Amino acid sequence: MSSKVEILRKIKQNQPVIVANLPDLNLLGTEQFDLLETYKTVLKSIGGDAVEVADYDAVIHYVKTNYTTEKRIISTVAELSEIAVLDWKNDDPHLLEDVELTIVKAHFGVAENSALWVTDDILGQRVSPFIAQYLAIIVHKEDIVATMQQAYERIGNQEYGFATFIAGPSKTADIEQSLVLGAHGARGLIVFII
Repeated sequence: MSSKVEILRKIKQNQPVIVANLPDLNLLGTEQFDLLETYKTVLKSIGGDAVEVADYDAVIHYVKTNYTTEKRIISTVAELSEIAVLDWKNDDPHLLEDVELTIVKAHFGVAENSALWVTDDILGQRVSPFIAQYLAIIVHKEDIVATMQQAYERIGNQEYGFATFIAGPSKTADIEQSLVLGAHGARGLIVFII
């Protein structure tokens, strides 16, 4: 018998006795609070900005007003073709190094930490939210859930090649507690809430 098999056998023989039931997680997310205000407050506290808009035309107006549209803007949102290049998804990811703003949709957001769930089918390329100088994500107001527990219930057994939660702009801090935004990703995140 190998030492590995012997170790695994001993571990199996010496399992602890479970004396307590696991907690009921169904209580999570039952507390009542204003989802939208909580989402916006948390996003602001981690360096992002939330802008409530009525429709995609309002998104276009905001981008034209607040970003240099002469710089490269890419998106996977067909409604934004007036301000963004849509046919970049098959490009070599290295060719995206000069992107100023990437605009994508999120499947949903989470109020407790302002995270947004995105998958490869809406990102175009995995690198798109991380390589741009700035990132804008569109989420519908009714697609904001209260807690991560509810988020994972919503994800369930979905199939996807790549997915991630994005919350706020890229940030890192050294041991001297000097916070740097955009160190390894977008320098700013704006969330358009429709």
